[in-house]
Amino acid sequence: MRKTTRYPVNGANSLWHVYKTVPFWKVVKNFLVIQTARYTPFLGMKNWLYRTFLRMKVGEQTSFALMVMLDVMFPEKITVGRNTVIGYNTTILAHEYLIEEYRLGDVIIGDEVLIGANSTILPGVVIGDRAIVSAGTLVHKDVPAGAFVGGNPMQMIYTKEEMEKRIENGVTDQIMS
Repeated sequence: MRKTTRYPVNGANSLWHVYKTVPFWKVVKNFLVIQTARYTPFLGMKNWLYRTFLRMKVGEQTSFALMVMLDVMFPEKITVGRNTVIGYNTTILAHEYLIEEYRLGDVIIGDEVLIGANSTILPGVVIGDRAIVSAGTLVHKDVPAGAFVGGNPMQMIYTKEEMEKRIENGVTDQIMS
């Protein structure tokens, strides 16, 4: 189960109340920083922008590929460990605006995690150290450390123990390609 905090709203849908929940100028600043980082090929610069202007926790040697879209309203709720790869066009959300409520949740991505291209990570999710998320995955629940997951809906492909056994037996062609 994802760990989110729920905030009910009255009247119009929760997105209609957006600037009561997050300041307009914060969203503008975050949007400009995120769009700049999405297109820059300089990995160190992206991490600096995220740490400095978005107050994200980003580990050393972490790589955000081109076009990664971070939560524009609450990027400070995103933590990414060291030596992690976030694939092309991945979206990481820390909020959900629904009809009668909005939800906020921290996203914690561990060390040495690989997230494939075009994945979406929902709020309140923890992805454990050395996990692998297949391309195009909707991460809607926690991913255990060392696991290999994929699909929509996300499913376990290999547990940490199964992955270790496959690597031990030299069967890594399907996993790493």
